[in-house]
Amino acid sequence: MDNASSSYKLPRKYDVLINFNGEDIHRKFVSHLNYALSTVGLTTFLHYHNAVKSTHIQEPILSRCRVAIVVFTQTYSQSAWCLDQLQQIIKWHETYCRHVLPVYYEIQPSDVRLQKGDFGKALKETAQQTFSGQELEHGMSRWSHALTKAANFFGWDESNHRSDAELVEKIVKSVVNLPVLSATKFPVGLQSHVEDLIRTIKNKSTEVCMIEIHGPEGSGKSTLAKAIYNQIHWTFKHKSFIENISQVSGIRGQLRLQEQLLLDVLKQKMEIPSVDVGRTMIRERLLGKKVLIVLDDVNYFNNLFDLWDCLKLLVEGTVIIVTSIYRIGRDQVHSDFRVEPMNEEESLELFSWHAFREAKPKEEYEDLARKVVSYCKGLPLVLEVVGSSLFKRTKEEWNSVLFKFEKVDMQMVNKRIFREIIKVSIEGSLNEMEKDIFLDICCFFIGKSRAYVRKILNGCGVDADIAIRVLIERNLVKTNKNNKLGMHPSLQQIGIQIIHENSGKDFGKNRRLWFYKDTKYGTEAMQWLPFNAFETLQPTVNSKYLLKKLRWISWHGLSSEGLPNNLYEHDAIAIDLKRSLLRFLWKTPQVLRSLKVLNLSHSKHLTTTPDFTGLPSLEHLIFKYCSRLSKLHQSIGSLNSLILLNLKYCTSLYNLPTEIYDLKSLRTFILSGCSKIDIMDKDIAKLESLITLIAENTTVKEVPFSIVSSKSIGYISLRRFEGLSHNLFPSIIRSWMSPIMNPISYIHSFCMDTEDNTIDIAPLLSTLANIRSFLVACDTEFELSKQLKNILVEYFANITESGISKQHFRCSLIGVGAYHQFFNAVSDNISQAGIVKQ
Repeated sequence: MDNASSSYKLPRKYDVLINFNGEDIHRKFVSHLNYALSTVGLTTFLHYHNAVKSTHIQEPILSRCRVAIVVFTQTYSQSAWCLDQLQQIIKWHETYCRHVLPVYYEIQPSDVRLQKGDFGKALKETAQQTFSGQELEHGMSRWSHALTKAANFFGWDESNHRSDAELVEKIVKSVVNLPVLSATKFPVGLQSHVEDLIRTIKNKSTEVCMIEIHGPEGSGKSTLAKAIYNQIHWTFKHKSFIENISQVSGIRGQLRLQEQLLLDVLKQKMEIPSVDVGRTMIRERLLGKKVLIVLDDVNYFNNLFDLWDCLKLLVEGTVIIVTSIYRIGRDQVHSDFRVEPMNEEESLELFSWHAFREAKPKEEYEDLARKVVSYCKGLPLVLEVVGSSLFKRTKEEWNSVLFKFEKVDMQMVNKRIFREIIKVSIEGSLNEMEKDIFLDICCFFIGKSRAYVRKILNGCGVDADIAIRVLIERNLVKTNKNNKLGMHPSLQQIGIQIIHENSGKDFGKNRRLWFYKDTKYGTEAMQWLPFNAFETLQPTVNSKYLLKKLRWISWHGLSSEGLPNNLYEHDAIAIDLKRSLLRFLWKTPQVLRSLKVLNLSHSKHLTTTPDFTGLPSLEHLIFKYCSRLSKLHQSIGSLNSLILLNLKYCTSLYNLPTEIYDLKSLRTFILSGCSKIDIMDKDIAKLESLITLIAENTTVKEVPFSIVSSKSIGYISLRRFEGLSHNLFPSIIRSWMSPIMNPISYIHSFCMDTEDNTIDIAPLLSTLANIRSFLVACDTEFELSKQLKNILVEYFANITESGISKQHFRCSLIGVGAYHQFFNAVSDNISQAGIVKQ
């Protein structure tokens, strides 16, 4: 890895880098692509000559990007700067195994790949202007190689799409769904191992290849497996990467892993009734397929996936990679690769990237850095955690850490030394609140979304936003592409060890109960309780008081018909009762004023919801896959704080109470799979905060008219329409006007084709007869007014005084990409339409 300048500081993290040439393509296409990517929450870096002062992309910028989109145009090869940057992007791809996605805008892909036509001529001219003498051939060769390499990646040809809007939507969808794995920010010494193992895979391309990667805790086994996966996954149609297998326990956990494998490989969601059935299904469904499967962190051999026995059934070219602390030692393994600790110089470089954000230590810290590194035993995880904990620390603080390291008994086995060193770093670098939240995540929140955890912890009176950010910066907690929290298994075990050691010191002050013996009696400071803990909680004088203090309750698979009476206490923030056998929650109204999250998903015996009037703070209400739920209590309309309502596959639910449309704060409404549900056209617009509506596989026969007059709607999945609303509205409007799609005869349309923004449309309106519905759709590519990009206005209220019957005249004015002169004219003259004949 190249060294960066010692004065250069790492920038923020970007999801997508967009590389292009010229202001014209910026205004015409890239700005729209950038906006669409930002709309779905992706952070972009626009990379063109006027935006970047440096001659070359600084490697740390690229290393913190997930995807690079290169927009090729006829003028791209006219820029030596762009061609140089493309070289950097290709090098970044080869080093970090990240995605490069080409877009061909008004140019043929073959012109870029073969450097022919006007594009090729411009390339030669640019080379002649840039290089001289012997450099010309070499420089031209480098550029040509980069262009050919980029053009060989999967990409999009603008000429194959009906509109820029369709092209942008496809690009955004692909970027969001990229199966990319985050290996490491600083892949020191990684590439040589990746190349060695990929060479082995290529040598075994005519047979099924199995690779075992093993080594001590924290040695980088998972990182190596991810890097290999990132580099070769695109050559496989069927693939799966299953992480942290050793952390999964219980039958349900094993079933989830089997279901994940089948979902990844077959793109089909299946429910597996038993582990044995799962093994059989995996063996049968993988038959005759070329697959890439990575099983990460398999700490002991088990037959969960039955892969060993079905190897002979798989197609040649199949690759299976297993990572483990121990050697599994199967006969079928073709490569037994042990990850050894890093050497001194590699260790120092990796440590420096985390401690100084540079490839080398600062001169005045070099001696201290080498001493600290010597305690890390060449293990990447320890180097990352210890290095991050010392970032921006004073020399006095460094010496304090070294003093604590010196007290660690170095005669212990390496595993214990490794854990003691990390524990010293955790306890020395985090304040009490940060350490508490780290331990909370260890126990309860791995795999939970960052927003969910933040909501729960903030409800306990702590500033979780800052603490979680600190933990991520210190490499103690990670987030995946779905923004869910994760943690290295070794760090979780160290956290649990800290909890165990502290639980005996002042038992009454524990805020979480993790061990079986502790849950029998509870503590005065208890705030967290894992599932099944109630089964061991013994009745004591203080048990009711203890339950009052609970903030987060996770009780999966609860076997009783209803919740215990002593649970209805006011301090709970979240109740998670997935896969319960509950038939009801409570029969009489209960008050939980602080409750924000109520999750009863997969509770297949639940038939009705409770009275919600005592839950004024509820924000997330989840009933997905409650297949027997047949009725929602009408008090749901009183949930003024509700943001998310998930009723996915509540297949027995046949009606929505009208009060549901009173949810003024609702942003996400999920009804997919509710096969007996329809949506009230007149009421959907009342959901004035609604951003996301997902309602495929329902009885909705037509997209409601009022949906396009919503000022908030951003994403729709309904009937055959799925995507960003501003891209879908023209198609939705056309479907209403089609006699095939919509037999309602009173819907008609007229078309106006003009480039004159000042046209007087009053005469046109005055000549229209028998108007029953007035719909206007403007092409999204029309030159837009800066004042009005989107106008979605229902005008019915403006014409009620005209005497026109509401039953016969429904006036909805819809503008998708319009200019203000047009709408002002319509607004001023709409009453003239009153002269139409009834």
